Amino acid sequence: MESFFVIVLAFAVLVLLLAVKGLVIVKQAEVVIVERLGRYHTTLQSGINIIWPFIDTRRKIIWRYIKTDVSNQNIIIQKEVDRIDLRETVYDFPRQNVITKDNVGIEINALLYFQITDPVKAVYEISNLPDAIEKLTQTTLRNVIGELTLDETLVSRDTINQKLRTILDTATDKWGVKVNRVELQDISPPEDVRVAMEKQMKAERDRRATILEAEGEKKARILQAEGLREAAIKEAEGQQQAAVLRADGEAQAIERVAQAEREALFRVAEALKESQADPTQYLVSIKYIDALKEMVQSGQSKVVFMPYEATGVLGAVGSIKELLHESGTGK
Repeated sequence: MESFFVIVLAFAVLVLLLAVKGLVIVKQAEVVIVERLGRYHTTLQSGINIIWPFIDTRRKIIWRYIKTDVSNQNIIIQKEVDRIDLRETVYDFPRQNVITKDNVGIEINALLYFQITDPVKAVYEISNLPDAIEKLTQTTLRNVIGELTLDETLVSRDTINQKLRTILDTATDKWGVKVNRVELQDISPPEDVRVAMEKQMKAERDRRATILEAEGEKKARILQAEGLREAAIKEAEGQQQAAVLRADGEAQAIERVAQAEREALFRVAEALKESQADPTQYLVSIKYIDALKEMVQSGQSKVVFMPYEATGVLGAVGSIKELLHESGTGK
């Protein structure tokens, strides 16, 4: 009886061990590759899965990759896992020495974002996926940079990233991997090239500053000349308008004086009709007398008389007296 109890207990323990051994819990976003007697059998998804112990085994995967520590030293890391992570993975590649089209050696540090889409291919189509992706990225990066000069490499990061992503995505499709993005972290040219580039950039900045300063001075002089020209034009226009207005005023004054003299002649002639005196002689006499008054009032000690017909003057004076007597003002 005791032996039977021991057998039953041993069988129960064996069944329990087999149940525990065959129970596999897979986390979210992970899968497990199961082989039956050495051949691929199935892929366990997330959740609770049951396999046959000793017949079904989980495939062990050894991944080896290089990681850079804080002192920029490359460390080889080997990791053995029995499950595959389906999430997007970021792989930081160590610095790579590449040569540009113009034979300049530079160091490039790249980041690779990839995701396993087919776990079976990632296990059976390639022996070491991270190492294979690293080597493929290195060779592709050398080929892409080798087609560009140093200046083109420094200003074409987006183009390089796009080319790398396209080439790597196509090449890794056989391995069940999707390359989502490639980013160049840093591009480091040699020290002498860096110094030369800094001098070139400084010279370029100085040249641009000189050009901008010259252009500013040129524009300032042009604006100043235009201002002086416009001021001269405005001044000339003002003087012209002033001269025109002055001439118009003088013309109007002369016209009014002539009009007044004309009216005076008509009145004098009208007044002298009855006395039959000559109006011309009358006016000349008036002018003559006015001239004598001005010469006397000027204070000069000598007065020069121009020849004139005395009889004409006296006759005109007599006519004036008669005119005044007839008008009643000479009384």
